[in-house]
Amino acid sequence: MSSSSITQVAGIEVGHYTDTRRPTGCTVVLALGSAVAGVDVRGAAPGTRETDLLAPDNIVERVHGIVLAGGSAWGLDAASGVMRWLDERGVGMEVGPARVPIVPAAVLFDLPLGDQSIRPDAAAGYAACLAASREAPAEGNVGAGAGAAVGKIFGIRRAMKGGIGSASVTVDGVTVGAIVACNALGDVVDPETGHVIAGARSDDGHSLLDTRRALLRGEQPKPMLAGSNTTIGVIATDAVITKLQACRLATMGHDGLARAINPLHTLSDGDALFALGTGASGKTLGMMTLGTMAAEVCALAVVRAIRAARSITVGELHLPSASDLG
Repeated sequence: MSSSSITQVAGIEVGHYTDTRRPTGCTVVLALGSAVAGVDVRGAAPGTRETDLLAPDNIVERVHGIVLAGGSAWGLDAASGVMRWLDERGVGMEVGPARVPIVPAAVLFDLPLGDQSIRPDAAAGYAACLAASREAPAEGNVGAGAGAAVGKIFGIRRAMKGGIGSASVTVDGVTVGAIVACNALGDVVDPETGHVIAGARSDDGHSLLDTRRALLRGEQPKPMLAGSNTTIGVIATDAVITKLQACRLATMGHDGLARAINPLHTLSDGDALFALGTGASGKTLGMMTLGTMAAEVCALAVVRAIRAARSITVGELHLPSASDLG
């Protein structure tokens, strides 16, 4: 694993929990010293928890963790386990006599793979916290990316394996990193080459179709349930930023997703990005540079998620990986 990951940001730890029975899982991004936070939800069918409090005009400014999970709306329960883990360690926002951990969350839809009754719960979120560290997180078929698939516009049987990936960049002593679980309806494109690296496959399954070109020449997509896809992630920086700036970083991070996923933000996706600022560097580069860095790491994280993914077979469904077709 490369050291280029979100854990290069001072004050950030990451942990995965992977349930291999289905597969599914969850990923926690911890900011134990708290972090200024923002969010931007772009997909038309999101599954989220506590995103309203991150709006710039609401009073809560700092969070202690973010949860990314599979399992559709059931996966939101994983955040309860993260709250319990943080509470046991006295981490939270002071509210009178109590400390309340603030843990927003977002989920993706991975229910087509295996037994739908198996999904991340509070115990899974707690286990992800126990596994959290400053080490570069595992990528591919782990955590929130365990059951992810991409390229489903022409049906799940022509799709490929998605996953989770992470990346970071540093400029003048300030680092921006991202971790992204890619379960997109659309294809994944390498922004450096413009080539599709994973997505919808041809009828025989042996080559990539290129969804954008297929749609533009009139091929008809298969009907998809709303919210049955979704790319979710967390951007983090050690720069000193405000809550409003954190929200803008999340917005600009979606530019990076758009470079690497096509189409994006569809009626069947619930795409959401959180942004955290630990302030640990004591510096800021200004939003033009920070936003450019945020977009860059989100695009890199998507590509890394797909390149790290490995093929799986669940029942009669086989999802090949990018390495299988490469």
